[in-house]
Amino acid sequence: MNMIKLSSLAVAAICAVGVNAEEVVEVVASPEAVNAFTINNLWVMLAGMLVFLMHLGFAGVESGLCRAKNCANILFKNTVTPAIGFLAFAACGFSLMYPGESNWIINNFLGFAGFGLHAPEGPAIAYNGNYTYWTDFFFQGMFAATAATIVSGTVAERVKINAYMIFTVFYVGLVYPFLGSWAWGGGWLADLNFHDFAGGTFVHCIGGWGALAGVLLLGPRIGKFVNGHAMPIMGHSMPLATAGVFCLWLGWFGFNGGSVLSADPSKVSLVLITTMLGACGGTVAAMITSMIVLKKADLSMTLNGCLAGLVAITAGADCISPSEAIFIGAVGGILVVFSVLFFDKILIDDPVGALSVHLVNGIWGTLAVGIFGEGFSLMSQVIGLAAVGVVAFPAAFLIFYILKKTMGIRVSEEEELRGLDVGEHGMEAYAGFQIFTNQ
Repeated sequence: MNMIKLSSLAVAAICAVGVNAEEVVEVVASPEAVNAFTINNLWVMLAGMLVFLMHLGFAGVESGLCRAKNCANILFKNTVTPAIGFLAFAACGFSLMYPGESNWIINNFLGFAGFGLHAPEGPAIAYNGNYTYWTDFFFQGMFAATAATIVSGTVAERVKINAYMIFTVFYVGLVYPFLGSWAWGGGWLADLNFHDFAGGTFVHCIGGWGALAGVLLLGPRIGKFVNGHAMPIMGHSMPLATAGVFCLWLGWFGFNGGSVLSADPSKVSLVLITTMLGACGGTVAAMITSMIVLKKADLSMTLNGCLAGLVAITAGADCISPSEAIFIGAVGGILVVFSVLFFDKILIDDPVGALSVHLVNGIWGTLAVGIFGEGFSLMSQVIGLAAVGVVAFPAAFLIFYILKKTMGIRVSEEEELRGLDVGEHGMEAYAGFQIFTNQ
């Protein structure tokens, strides 16, 4: 064979299609492999950018459903969360979640590939050959911070910003990737054929368990519960909340569509359709349920119904039919209405309904894989959910508890009544909307 010098892109294409050394010349002569690799890599990168857009959506939903005096605080949290989360994931989270076959420390339970990022030499092909190492990290890093963002909404309007940021570092850098390695990193849940396509369990449930731990230790906002009854605390901007939901809805096409981990036309198009139908089913079901139960067409419930449908479809978007997607999303929309009312009844204060959207429907969507997904066991799904919950909730509780006993996690009563914008940041979200003094 004549020796030829290959470009890194050509080598990437060769690795991507698993070509033997003897076939190098033939592959390099053909542009198809290079084109396929480029398209796959580009789609995953674009999907990661759509996931990043979801942080704007979370910022809009959370700030819109909370009071104006806390708006800047919520926007601040949703600005620093992706930054802190991405850095923590780069420092050790990525190596915890994807340790590689040779770096498991305790069987397929705990693995670690070392601190920092470790790109291989040359084209840096990822494990499935469809994109580079850096694209892999970019996409997965965008996922990582989302779990902490879920916590942000539940603890809104009374959590100390410093405590929240420290929690984010440990939860995103250690807890989330450790649990994710059990399935996505090739761990013991993968051996059980546990299926979580895009994070119904490993993003939404983990975020939900962290949110539940935080809200239990924080307690409700002042004035939320009076004589055992929930009192309405209205959000200050439904247009902002609505815009946030549409940002999340758009971002979810990258969240789920990118999780195909290639630009395979049939797979990506199916996932986009099931994602869309799940959202539509959740939206309409929540609207109808709120009209029946609350006697009004409640916008906040309908918005959360859309998000509930999206969460419910996330775990199985690749393995269910379009008609099943509608049903799964619709059940999610119904669940979110009754779940919000349930948490109010048991005196758990969740300002934006994040527990109902992410935890409750993350569980439902993961179970739905075992019910509707061909080739998947309901028992494996139950085991995976239970294992994640048993670790995620105590871990989050421990982090928040240590913070509570050391630096405190809740602002003072005076600061809460005045608003966290002034108390935590010394500014107003809307100039002149409230009185700002240095006293």
